[in-house]
Amino acid sequence: MNSWIIILASVLLSAFFSGMEIAYLSSNKLKLELDKQSNSIVARLLQRILRSPSKYIATMLVGNNISLVVYGITMAAVLEPKIQVYTQSSFLVLLIQTLISTLIILVTAEFLPKAFFRLNPNRFLKILVLPLTLFHYLLAPIVSITLFLSKRGLKLFGLVLVEDSPVFGKVDLEEYLKLHTNESEYKNLDVEVQILQNALDFSNVKVRECMLPRTEIVGIEVSKTIEDLLKIFIDTKLSKVLIYKENIDNIIGYAHSNEMFKSPKNIKSILIPISYVPESMMANDMLELFIKERKGIAVVVDEFGGTSGMITIEDVVEEILGEIEDEHDSEKDLEIKIDGKTYRFSARLEIDYLNEKYHFDLPKSDEYETLGGLLISQLEEIPEKNTEINIGDYTIVVDEVSETKIEAVSLSKTD
Repeated sequence: MNSWIIILASVLLSAFFSGMEIAYLSSNKLKLELDKQSNSIVARLLQRILRSPSKYIATMLVGNNISLVVYGITMAAVLEPKIQVYTQSSFLVLLIQTLISTLIILVTAEFLPKAFFRLNPNRFLKILVLPLTLFHYLLAPIVSITLFLSKRGLKLFGLVLVEDSPVFGKVDLEEYLKLHTNESEYKNLDVEVQILQNALDFSNVKVRECMLPRTEIVGIEVSKTIEDLLKIFIDTKLSKVLIYKENIDNIIGYAHSNEMFKSPKNIKSILIPISYVPESMMANDMLELFIKERKGIAVVVDEFGGTSGMITIEDVVEEILGEIEDEHDSEKDLEIKIDGKTYRFSARLEIDYLNEKYHFDLPKSDEYETLGGLLISQLEEIPEKNTEINIGDYTIVVDEVSETKIEAVSLSKTD
């Protein structure tokens, strides 16, 4: 009976060490670090035993190996006489012992605990912090010797064990935000949390998703007079105006309103060079380019070299910080809630923005970015005023339209 108690205890300990090893490896390191700031007893104990990750892992491995050795010796002593009843072959006895022992330990002390502890690793680290602390100190002498010998062994091969330091990856931050941001709480999200989420998504944003479209570019032909340029500055209240030669597909630079105080003779004399970037360029690369060139504006070109739009540093930063009202933002960007189910929107508002802010489920596609683009994609033409279209649970009516684009729409939820 004593042997079976030893076997059971060694299996449970092996399961514990295996589970706690995978719990730490699978845990959200950022959440662990933040939990340390609570200054509770659990937090202080965790901080102490997780101060050195390599020592923690070594403790789990040493504990697991000791448990397995005890299990193996005891299991062999229990099984050997029982197997010898059926065979006297030493080889068969050893083979059967090995198969039975391995099967039991793999299932009960490896597969099951690792799968179980992986479900909520951070929580298990907190719950089992007391036995962790106990084994941390009990096994400390053996662990210290093991780490010392490991470092010596690595030096023989010219390798050095890197000192432990907390490293938090993008995945850690994503998982932490998911844990604290479900849809039911979305309206109450802290601004800081939303900024962090935007920053994570920023690496996947392309320039075409945040640029000002070609049709809304304000520009002037280089041969025009300074008076014409001054009138544009006054009428639009813009600080920068694009300058082109012959047509908008041949933008040669831009002019800044500050230059008008120098009483220039012509537009060409105050022309500032401008960068061209492709639609497919990533927004984070665009931000780096703005910082490197110390400029805040660039022309976006399509695959054929034609002007697709323009982008400013404000457009890029908005992807992280949210909407920033700048000189290129139009008052025509309607966002009016008429009643509980009816809204009036500018057609240039992005689908992602509407889905996020109003919890809509409007279809997304690589073919369009805006509400107007969605309608044109569905209708395959620029619709007439008062055209009504049903998309999923939404009825959309075209309120204002020009010859080239949809200006404003009304949207109603039908469910």
